[in-house]
Amino acid sequence: MADTNPNTRLEAFSDGVFAIAITLLILDIKIPPTDHILTTSDFWLALGRIAPSIFTFILSFVVILISWVNHHGTLKLIHRSSALFIYANGFLLLTVAFLPFPTALLGEHILTDHSAPAVILYESVLALQAISWIAICGAALKDHLQQNERSAVQLRSNRKFGYYGCIAYSILAIIAAWFPLAVAIVTAMIWVFWLIFGMNIREE
Repeated sequence: MADTNPNTRLEAFSDGVFAIAITLLILDIKIPPTDHILTTSDFWLALGRIAPSIFTFILSFVVILISWVNHHGTLKLIHRSSALFIYANGFLLLTVAFLPFPTALLGEHILTDHSAPAVILYESVLALQAISWIAICGAALKDHLQQNERSAVQLRSNRKFGYYGCIAYSILAIIAAWFPLAVAIVTAMIWVFWLIFGMNIREE
C-alpha cells in the first residue's frame, strides 16, 4: 500500500541523520586511562577531567533533540514537498551531522587557554542551523506547502525565531573571541530555556 503522506521518505531519511548524529556524540567521551588511578580519589579526579566532554555531550544532545522535535513539528505543518524545501532540509541536516565535530573540540578545549576557536566554531554551526530554519520555513511559504493559514502563521513565527537565533549566535561567536567560557555557559542556558519552553508549549 502506497504512503499517503508524500513527506514520509523525507522524514524517515531526516530521522536517520538525527539519530546517527546524536549517537556519534557519545563516542568522544572516553573512559579515563587507568594507568595512574591508584585510589578512589584518583578515580574521581580522572572523571572530573572528562567533565567538559560530558557537558558538551549533554548540550549537543539537547540541541539535536530540540531540532528533531522542531523538524517533526514543521513537517506536520505542510502537506507536500518541493525541490527548494528538500534542499533547505538538507542544509539543516548538514548542520546536524556536522555538530559532533565542534562538540568534540569544545569538550577537549573548553577549559584551556585556547578554547576560543572551538567555541566560535560551535556558535557558527548554531548560527548556520538557524539560517537553515529560515530557509526551510521560507521554502514552505514560498511554494505554498502549508496545510492551512494557521500553519502559515506558525511557519512565519518559526522563521522569525530563526532570524533571532542567527543574530544571537553570530553575536555570541564574536564575543567568544574574548570570553569563550562565558559564551559556552550562555549558550547552554539558552538551550535549557528552549527545552523548558518547548515542553510547556506542548503541555498546553
